[in-house]
Amino acid sequence: MMQTISFSLFNIPSIVRGSPPPTTTILRRKTTSSRRLSPVLAVASPTITSPSRHQVTHSMPPEKLEIFKSLEPWVSENVLSLLKPVEKCWQPIEFLPDPSQGPEQFEEEVRALRQRVLGLSDEYFIMLAGNMLSEDALPIYQTRFNTWDGVGDETGSSPCPWAIWTRAWSAEENRHGDLLRTYLYLSGRVDMLMVEKTLQYSIGAGINIGAENNPYMGFVYTSFQERATFLTHGNMARLAREGGDPVLARICGTIAADEKRHENAYTKIIEKLLEIDPNTTMLAIAKMMKKRITMPLHLMYDGQDPNIFQHFSAISQNQGVYTSRDYAEILEFFIIRWELEKLQGLTTEARQAQDFVCGLPRKIRKLDNRAKKLESPSTKFSWIFNKQVNV
Repeated sequence: MMQTISFSLFNIPSIVRGSPPPTTTILRRKTTSSRRLSPVLAVASPTITSPSRHQVTHSMPPEKLEIFKSLEPWVSENVLSLLKPVEKCWQPIEFLPDPSQGPEQFEEEVRALRQRVLGLSDEYFIMLAGNMLSEDALPIYQTRFNTWDGVGDETGSSPCPWAIWTRAWSAEENRHGDLLRTYLYLSGRVDMLMVEKTLQYSIGAGINIGAENNPYMGFVYTSFQERATFLTHGNMARLAREGGDPVLARICGTIAADEKRHENAYTKIIEKLLEIDPNTTMLAIAKMMKKRITMPLHLMYDGQDPNIFQHFSAISQNQGVYTSRDYAEILEFFIIRWELEKLQGLTTEARQAQDFVCGLPRKIRKLDNRAKKLESPSTKFSWIFNKQVNV
């Protein structure tokens, strides 16, 4: 028999993973500025309605729409090719106990799964539940992407290459949440009723990544986010292997591989935009970095604790799954990959943006070295666990 902590005392985190605090863009007198949200505004309100705040929308000049229209053939050739045919994609059942093998075999496989997870810490399951919630909140991500000017799916089944990518990307990502949710359910380590309530609250709360319906800014965000997710799932695979669950390690590693492939797609898009419109793209990169990249479920709420996002971030930071150091390294990776330091012929404003972005990793590391270890008492997440689980 496995002893665990009561789920009713504990709050579930999201994939936020120790990223810098969320920000919002405030529109005042025809100018925009970024300010850090207070802890209360960084999470969903108890009424599910997102906090009221002024936001910049549709900031891309209309004449830029033609750029994204002209890129459709390029997307078909260079981005859609990174998708996998459905028949060649893995499916969740391949990693899970198979009920079609008969009840005795199924029960034996479930018992083996529960035995494997005994070596994994409570903190690990906090992070796994958070990752699952982030992956399972896919509907709000696809909805958000379809609000970006010039690349949205206007009909729900548009033949536009941008729309084809978004739908197929969503279909591939959908398997991640399905697999993690089922594994959590079968493990018996978490209170699934509370997990599912948290998911419903969080989807209802929505998402605000600060992209302003602007695809330049949106694709900067997705490039960064996919790489962060790749690193997170990779670290979760490592911890699962060390904790004695090779199957869960393979699950997290497989999901990480998907995220890496998706990262490559979004990274290519920014590379192309830098080639054909370097000034606007450089400004978009700087603007997103000034706002700071927030993880998708920064509006997470569980019906009880308005600070759940920060709690999960602290756990993730302290466990080394996603840290402020990772944030700096991701930015440094893209500076090199996109050759931002080598850009020539920029406007004065774009050169200033270039200097800001290229100097940012050093500043982040300096702050990281001075930061104290975040507090992350496991009692803040006690509701995530069942009191008893029979193996």
